[in-house]
Amino acid sequence: MKGIKRLAQHLDISIGTVSRALNGKPDVNEETRKRVLDAAAKLGYAPNQAGRSLRRGTTNAIGFMIETNEETEANSDNFFLGVIAGLTGALLRHNLDLVVLPCSVNEDPHDYLQRIVARRLVDAVIISATQREDRRIDLLKAAHVPFIALGRTGGPDEHAWIDLDFEGVAHEAVARLVARGHKQIAVAIPDTDINLGYVFRDAFIDALARHGLTVDPSFIIRARSSEHGGYTIGNAILAMEDRPTAVVLVYEMMAIGLYRRLNEAGLTPGQDLAIVGFREGPQSQFLSPALTCFRMSLRDLGIGLAEGLLATMPDYADLYPAGPMHKLWPMELVEGESDGMVIDR
Repeated sequence: MKGIKRLAQHLDISIGTVSRALNGKPDVNEETRKRVLDAAAKLGYAPNQAGRSLRRGTTNAIGFMIETNEETEANSDNFFLGVIAGLTGALLRHNLDLVVLPCSVNEDPHDYLQRIVARRLVDAVIISATQREDRRIDLLKAAHVPFIALGRTGGPDEHAWIDLDFEGVAHEAVARLVARGHKQIAVAIPDTDINLGYVFRDAFIDALARHGLTVDPSFIIRARSSEHGGYTIGNAILAMEDRPTAVVLVYEMMAIGLYRRLNEAGLTPGQDLAIVGFREGPQSQFLSPALTCFRMSLRDLGIGLAEGLLATMPDYADLYPAGPMHKLWPMELVEGESDGMVIDR
């Protein structure tokens, strides 16, 4: 209390206002909150977080559960780093910390999260890599833990979620390829039960149907969501007697492996096989010919996740729109040369 009293005297504001500002309460305006936080840093004030958490029964920490394995670590990109940057910035406004919860692909995500919930390590959770049937949803609901999902499941999804606009990507990619005369179009999706693979496959089939085309089952290629997976996709296409003339990818690192396999076979992306990649990643920007793919703001996605989660937490619900957030995150086309191959009609 002495530290708070000193801060209040220094700023000439009430002890209650200082306390509410330090605790991220919504009834303190941003200018006052900033003055308090700046003064606390200048005067070397560090609140006893452990004592505060015990009194309030909270941790002031948000958990972000992500899936990890040796392959994704070796072929890492900036996706989660970009999202985390947006998350931490948005949570900082409320004096909340972000804790990354890495779950090994060799462990059941439900069991991992169950341990986290039982130990009360965080006040709320962001889950990712949602499955078609994701038991973590029922776990969090039963435990009354606020949460938001990065990704949809195959169910009604009445909880808060944000997902990338896979449907929009699939339809725009197919429309571009059809306009260039392609009728034999393949799609590459993850070889796991992650729901985005089903969403993208269904959207791809629907997009073909809108142009009067049907999907060849052999053109639905399942592979790892990695550079190695892209190399495998190249092998699968090269082994086909009746090859597709174009392929749409659902993961950014796949393009790197596919380019490599085509180059080894003496083929050129955009000339011998039209390619539409997924998200523009750091590595894909150096591919030649330039990859046609889609762009998005990872930082803004992180901010959206933070705000969607805060809306589910009683202490912050008044600051954000009522009701669980259901949002498809838009992605913008980046025109390259990898889909420049034109087929005579």
